[in-house]
Amino acid sequence: SSGINAEYGGTANRSQHELEIEVENMGAHLNAYTSREQTVYYAKCFAKDVDRSMDILADILQNPRLDEGAIERERHVILREMQEVETNLQEVIFDHLHACAYQGTPLSYNILGPTKNIKSINRSDLLDYIGKHYQPSQIYLSAAGGVDHAELVKLAEKHFGGMPAGQETALEFPPARYSGSWMNHRDDANELAHVAVAVEGCSWNNPDYFALMVANTLVGNWNRAQGGGKTLPSQFARKIHDMGAAQSYMAFNTCYKDTGLWGVYGVCEPANDELRRFIGAVQAEWRRIYRSASPGEVQRAKNMLKTLMLAQCDGTTAVCEDIGRQMLTYSRRIPLAEIDARIEAVTPEIMKKVMWEYVYDAEPVVVGLGCTEGLPDYSLIKFQQTSGFD
Repeated sequence: SSGINAEYGGTANRSQHELEIEVENMGAHLNAYTSREQTVYYAKCFAKDVDRSMDILADILQNPRLDEGAIERERHVILREMQEVETNLQEVIFDHLHACAYQGTPLSYNILGPTKNIKSINRSDLLDYIGKHYQPSQIYLSAAGGVDHAELVKLAEKHFGGMPAGQETALEFPPARYSGSWMNHRDDANELAHVAVAVEGCSWNNPDYFALMVANTLVGNWNRAQGGGKTLPSQFARKIHDMGAAQSYMAFNTCYKDTGLWGVYGVCEPANDELRRFIGAVQAEWRRIYRSASPGEVQRAKNMLKTLMLAQCDGTTAVCEDIGRQMLTYSRRIPLAEIDARIEAVTPEIMKKVMWEYVYDAEPVVVGLGCTEGLPDYSLIKFQQTSGFD
């Protein structure tokens, strides 16, 4: 992440000031972000400025200046960002969840990295990383909106055709290794308890991906501002509202190239044994989906999932990111008709199969943060996930 920010300090052909002025004069937007498995540089511009925007992106990627002053400035920026992240307990919970679930593997690291690395990273480290990872075979170029495909291919050849393909080296990444585990960071100064319970899910390419997404949609999400009643689309949301067992919750299905995390994140008050009741309700819902999810509610979940996936591609920026992500993941763009067919193919019997395979008798990973005195012991949570509990 620090390398991305430092690259905006200028290139061999443009100073930072020149870069900023050029982008502003075009009325364009230039940005970048990093996730656990990919790095994205993107520009949003008028159709007439696609050539210039691609020239800027190519210049940033291939000719970063990385002067010591820019690196030092960005070092402090990243350290401040780390402090800001620590105040977002949802992000902290998911960082801890990865650290526990994938301990001893690179997937356990958070995106910003450890503080000691931020403080010690230098220009040589960044150049070595760029030379190793920014290879033609590792890069996908995607575009959406007012751009012609044939013209885009010509611009790609013009701006990226000079990258040294002959120097490519095969990159090998250690496989992710999931470990069921438990972490409780009790801090009674926080008035709420934040908890995440998850099991190992599947990769992007796994045939069970869409079935787990439907199951994830069945569990749904909810917060007290939504109220309750029969209009809530999720049966579990209605149950949590009626029980008063949480302030909010969110089901998640986070996928990577060879693994995934499937579970629920919730925020509870410490009073009235909310934390224990919430976790028990989550695991009871998982068992209910396995035993008795009806064709009607499975169909509603499939319809909701289709709507959510379409809504995520609202706008050219989202479409462009989706194209890039699918190319990295599947090496092709999956047509909407195929996505619809794969979601529609999920039946209650398939739901039962994946819940048995991924949830029953699985080793859960549990993370608690805040006022978590009421967090149940790991052995009890694990037992409630076994077939013997029924």
